[in-house]
Amino acid sequence: MLEGEIETGELEIPVEIQRDHQGVAFIRSDDRGSIAYALGFLHAQERFFQMDLLRRNSSGELSELVGTAALEHDQGIRLHQFRKRAERNITAMPEEQRALLERYADGVNFGLETLGAYPWEYALLSQTPRKWVPADSLLSIFSMYLTLQSETGKFERRDNALAELLPKDLYDFFVPKGGIWDAPLIGNARGPLALPDTNIAALEVSGQPMAYLPMQSEDMIVGSNNWAVGGALTSHGGAIVADDMHLSITVPNIWYRAGWEVPGSEREMRGASLPGGPIIVAGSNGQVAWGFTNTTADWGDLIPLELSANGGQYRTPDGWTDFAVEEELIEVKGGEPVTLEVRKTIWGPVVAKNHHGTPLAYRWVAHDVRGANMNLLLMEQVSSTREALDLAPQLGIPHQNFVVGDSAGNIGWTVAGPIPRRVGLDGSRSVSWADGTAYWDGYLSLAEQPRVYNPPSHRIWTANSRTMDGEYLKVMGDGGYALGARQQQIRDDLFAREQFDEQDLLDIQLDDRAVFLQRWQEQLQALTDDIEGYEEVAAQIESWGGRASAESVGYRIVRNFRLKFIELATAPVLTYMRRHEEDFSFGRVNRQVEYPAWAMLEKEPEHLLNPEFQTWRALKIAALDAVLEEMAETDLPLNEQTWGVQNAARIQHPLGKAVSLVNWFTAMPADPLSGDSHMPRVQSSTNGASERLVVAPGREESGIFHMATGQSAHPLSPFFGNGHRDWVEGNPSPFKEKETTYNLRLN
Repeated sequence: MLEGEIETGELEIPVEIQRDHQGVAFIRSDDRGSIAYALGFLHAQERFFQMDLLRRNSSGELSELVGTAALEHDQGIRLHQFRKRAERNITAMPEEQRALLERYADGVNFGLETLGAYPWEYALLSQTPRKWVPADSLLSIFSMYLTLQSETGKFERRDNALAELLPKDLYDFFVPKGGIWDAPLIGNARGPLALPDTNIAALEVSGQPMAYLPMQSEDMIVGSNNWAVGGALTSHGGAIVADDMHLSITVPNIWYRAGWEVPGSEREMRGASLPGGPIIVAGSNGQVAWGFTNTTADWGDLIPLELSANGGQYRTPDGWTDFAVEEELIEVKGGEPVTLEVRKTIWGPVVAKNHHGTPLAYRWVAHDVRGANMNLLLMEQVSSTREALDLAPQLGIPHQNFVVGDSAGNIGWTVAGPIPRRVGLDGSRSVSWADGTAYWDGYLSLAEQPRVYNPPSHRIWTANSRTMDGEYLKVMGDGGYALGARQQQIRDDLFAREQFDEQDLLDIQLDDRAVFLQRWQEQLQALTDDIEGYEEVAAQIESWGGRASAESVGYRIVRNFRLKFIELATAPVLTYMRRHEEDFSFGRVNRQVEYPAWAMLEKEPEHLLNPEFQTWRALKIAALDAVLEEMAETDLPLNEQTWGVQNAARIQHPLGKAVSLVNWFTAMPADPLSGDSHMPRVQSSTNGASERLVVAPGREESGIFHMATGQSAHPLSPFFGNGHRDWVEGNPSPFKEKETTYNLRLN
C-alpha cells in the first residue's frame, strides 16, 4: 500500500508515511506510538518473511517453518531458551517502552493482514504466517547476538585446547595475540614474533596422514568499519561519522531505511532500522550521529563443571547441586515434534564439552535481563556525544564499538552494552567456578566503562580489531580480534589529510588498496621470476595493480597464494589437534595467523617445515601450483582469470539455496566486485558492507547512504533492487530521502 488513506481502527492520532522514488520512508506524527505502529506496518508490508526468519532463528523455531533441514540448528539454539528470556525481558521494561513495542506489533499485524496476499515465501512453503508479538522484537536482537557472538564460546574453547595441547613456544608462535598490524585507539602495536625452539616434528605421529583444511580469509568475518572526525577537521565545525556494517548480504538486505519526527522536539531520526523493532540502529537524530562495529571482545565464559560420580550433580560454592532440567518441544514441519532436554546450572545452560569431554556451562551476557532491551530508543533524546556515550552501558545489544559525533564537533568511542565485572578470572581461560573464587560480580558502572572522548588527533577508528590496551583491554578481553591490517589502513587514511567532507570518508570506505598484501606480492614475484615456465604468471603478479580490483588477475593469484601457503604450512598443527578433537578447525582462533605465516614465508625455518615437503621452496611452489590449478578449472585463459571472476556477487534470497527457481526472479546480478578482506572495502561474493553511511549530524542533506538490494523484498515492488547499483559502483547516493513520490496516511 503506497498511497491514499487507510482506516486502521487502532490509531487515535494519525500518521503520514512519505516515500521517495527509492522507497526510503519518512514518518510524521505527533505521537511516538503512532510512529512505531507505522514503522511496524512498513516492515510487515515489505519485509515480513525476513522478520519471521529473525525471530525463528533465535527462538529455535525454524523447523516449524521449513522442516528437518533446520532441526540441528534449532536444537542448538533452544539450549538458550531465548523466547522465554525475551518474554522475561519484556516484563522488566519500562512501561513506555513496552507500550511502544505493543504499538509496533499492532502495526506489524495490521500491515500483514492488509496485504492483498501473504508474502510469496509462505505460498512456496505451504505455510501461513503467525502474528507478531512484542517478545519477537527482542528475539530480533537475540538473532543479532547469534550473528555477532558465539552461542557456544567457540573462540575460548578452541584457544584453550591449543594452549593446553601445544608446546608453549609453538602455541605462542602459532596463536599470537597481536603484532605489527595492530592499530588500537589506546596503546601500541605488538612487537615482532619470535621463532619457537620446538621442532614441528614433535607433533607428528607415524602413519597419521596430514590433515589439510582449505584456508579462507581469516578477516572475512561478521564485523564492520566505523570512524569519526571531529569538528577541527571539517569546514563546518561539526563531526562526521562513517559506518559500514559487514554482514551476510542477502535478498532482502538486513536493514530497512527509514526516518521519523521525534514528537515534542525538533529532532528527526534517519538511518538503518532493523525489521523487527521500532528503532534506528545506526544513523542520526539531527544533533548526534552514530555507528557500530562488532567489538570481537570477550562477553561470555565457559565453565568446566565438576561432576559427581554418577554425573547427576555438579559442584557449586554451596555444595553438590542437581542440574535443573527443562524440556523444549520443537515443532517440525512434515514430521513429529522433537523434545530437547536442556540442562541448566546456576551459571547458565550446558552448551558443549571441551577436548577432555568435560561439560561446559556458559555464563553469557545475552542470558541476562540487561543483555537485550529497547534502550537504543533513548538515542532519540540525546543532543551531544557525551550524552550518547553515557547511554552505552544501558544498551541491551550485542557489544559494539560505539562511535559517535555531534553537530558541535565532539567525537567519542565506548563499548555499547553491559560489561561483566570478572572476579578471580580474566576470561581468557575456562576455569571452574565451583569453589566460589571465580565469578561475575554484576556489571561495570558508567565510570568504569572504557571511553575515548575528543582525542587530540580529532580522529577515532575501529574495525573489529583490538581497540584498547592496559586496564581497558583487561575488562574487554579477547574474543578473537581481527588482524589489525584493515583498522590500520583506515587509521592511516584518516591521518593522510587534515580536512574532510562526506565524499572523503566515502573514499576511505571504498579503499581497496592491498596494502597488507604488498609484501606477499614481492615475495611471490621473486619466486616466480626464478622459476622457468612461469613467465605469464610472473607478468600478472608484477602488474597486479596493488589493489583488490575486479579486473586484476595478479591480485587474485597473490591473495590465494597466501591462503594456500598458510594451509600447507600450518597443516602439522591442525593434524596434531585433530588427534585430540576430530573436527577441530582453527576458525576464529586463527585470526592472527598472518604473523606466524609471514615468519615462515620470510625466514624459512627448517624446523617448522611441513614434513611432507623437502624444502620451503617446494612448499611455496606447491601452493602456487594449487592456486593456478583451481583458477584453471573454469577453462578461461589466465589473463581472464580476474579477481572479479572469483569475487562475483552471489546475493540471493534465503530460499534460493533450496529452490533454484527463486534465484531467477530474486537474485541480484552476478556483478564482479572489487574489494576483499584486510582492507576498508570489505567484499566477498556473499558478505560485505550491508550498508555504508556517512553523515554530519545537522547536515543530513549532504550525507551519503549505500544499501545493497533495495527496500522491498518483493521482486514486483518499485523498490526492489532500487539503489543496488550505487552500492556496487560506489556512487554517492543521498542519506536523506528525496522528494516525496508516494504519500500514505494511516488513521
